[in-house]
Amino acid sequence: MFDDIRAEARKLLRRPAIWTLLAVALTLSLIFTYIVPYAGYAGGTSGPTADRGLAAMLPDQLVGNAIGGLPVFLGALMLILGVLTVGSEYAWGTWKTVLTQDPSRVRVYAAKLVVALLAALAGVLAVFAAGAAASALIASGESAPLDWPAAGDVLVGIGAGWLIAAMWTVLGALLAVALRGVALPVGLGLVWLLAVQSLLSLIAAPLLDWVAQVQKGLPGPNAGSLVAALGGGTDTPGVEAVVGGGQATLVIAAYVIAFAALGGATLRRRDIL
Repeated sequence: MFDDIRAEARKLLRRPAIWTLLAVALTLSLIFTYIVPYAGYAGGTSGPTADRGLAAMLPDQLVGNAIGGLPVFLGALMLILGVLTVGSEYAWGTWKTVLTQDPSRVRVYAAKLVVALLAALAGVLAVFAAGAAASALIASGESAPLDWPAAGDVLVGIGAGWLIAAMWTVLGALLAVALRGVALPVGLGLVWLLAVQSLLSLIAAPLLDWVAQVQKGLPGPNAGSLVAALGGGTDTPGVEAVVGGGQATLVIAAYVIAFAALGGATLRRRDIL
């Protein structure tokens, strides 16, 4: 199993697309969490981002700021990571080549998931590091105190961020297996994350009580609830305390397990091509 993980890690690290995803994640996180709000604050303009104020960009808000994008925008990038990790074998037509080397389908799939989840963790850590640097720079420039969150709070934030990232990553892997490719899984996944989730939350849920109840069990609202419970700003898209943080944690963990198991079972039973 270790050899499979090492082979998958080597394959993933050599893909330019993975590094591009990381660069995009860091860029989006810095722009919408720090650069745009700070520009609004410094310019004295009004609006949702400007109204966050200086306090929302200081180091003590690191945890909420770092994981705030995971319910939607950064989550979409994690989903693409999962699709690329598994679905590229279909696009390249290399599943048969991989499996003729002796490993079982489930073992190869498990190795891919392990590597993808480690990559997701690396992405979460990178976002935290970039956020820490940006907040420290803003605090120094504004002569504000460098009050960092407690180490325990940071670790909890990293763990929560990784859990949310893992859910989207494994969902991407499941879609890649179910749809046997890359383009369609990415397209459908992004439609759900960027459009359907928002429509359900902003339009359907306020009008239909049963939709409001159903969304309490959906991936996106639970991710947003977990972020909100850890200090994420509710002005961030997808961040809303629909359920409590404890319930959100359990639901997201259940989704990670269910998506992984369903993807493995589907790959094991279906034809590769």
